[in-house]
Amino acid sequence: MLTTSRLLAAGLSARQIQRLVVAGGLIRVRLGVYARTAAAETPVIGQARDVLLPLAGALAVTGSRSVGSHQTAAAVHALSLVGRPSSWPIHVTRAPDDCGSRTRRRPGVLVHNAALPVSDVVVQHGVPVTSVSRTVVDLARAMPFAEGVAVADSALRDKRTTRGELDAVLVRCARWPGIQRARRVVGFADPLAESVLESISRALFREHGLPPPELQVVVGYEDEIVGRVDFLWRRYRTVAEADGALKYTEPARALAQLNRDARLREAGFEVVHFTWPEITKVPGQVVSAIRAAFRRGGGTRRE
Repeated sequence: MLTTSRLLAAGLSARQIQRLVVAGGLIRVRLGVYARTAAAETPVIGQARDVLLPLAGALAVTGSRSVGSHQTAAAVHALSLVGRPSSWPIHVTRAPDDCGSRTRRRPGVLVHNAALPVSDVVVQHGVPVTSVSRTVVDLARAMPFAEGVAVADSALRDKRTTRGELDAVLVRCARWPGIQRARRVVGFADPLAESVLESISRALFREHGLPPPELQVVVGYEDEIVGRVDFLWRRYRTVAEADGALKYTEPARALAQLNRDARLREAGFEVVHFTWPEITKVPGQVVSAIRAAFRRGGGTRRE
């Protein structure tokens, strides 16, 4: 990153800086901050690509004691998030002389003041960010429970962190705001949840008082395996499936799903399907459908 003051100190005039931008030699990252075009074109795939350059620009103006954090760090680490990272402000955490929990805003940047132990900072794609475990805990402290669960599930599922590392951060942050919620998120997290949809669903099942389901269970009857299901309530012989868009846009997948459901019902299981809009907008309806399946399945369960 090159600031205007650094470029001027190197002998360039404001007009020459503008000419370099027009010619493509420099990229304007934010007000008063530029990057050499060649350096900014390092190939990065996934959601990190949308935040790395803006993050580097934000760090150039927030000081050497700043690192990317929260949603921005989660995007750099490729953790699962609800929403699009490119639509959020860049989150930066700065270690103050007198550590506190204050936050303040710069244009397009949200600066958090908090302690940054060496163990909580890593370098990804050449940019300093909070570690995966610290990022999970920071988001679990600040986000709604279900969204925090989605982040924690993905970090454990992809083996980006461990429960031990998460617990260590919880101990270091024991008196920070939101730490009780973070403890609940970490305690509830499960690496078997395979998507944001499944993570959000698990959290909403909990919120609406459903008993915890088993995740990713292979089910069937006698010697026949029918398949692996997203959620199973064994006591009630009820299966719930979180349906992504592909199950409906591809006719072959939709037909295979219908056949699989028929086999599950032949095996004595109740089957409930739901989508992202249903579980996020009308979760009560999804829960009611599952409870109705409990009543049907619980009366006919096989030992």
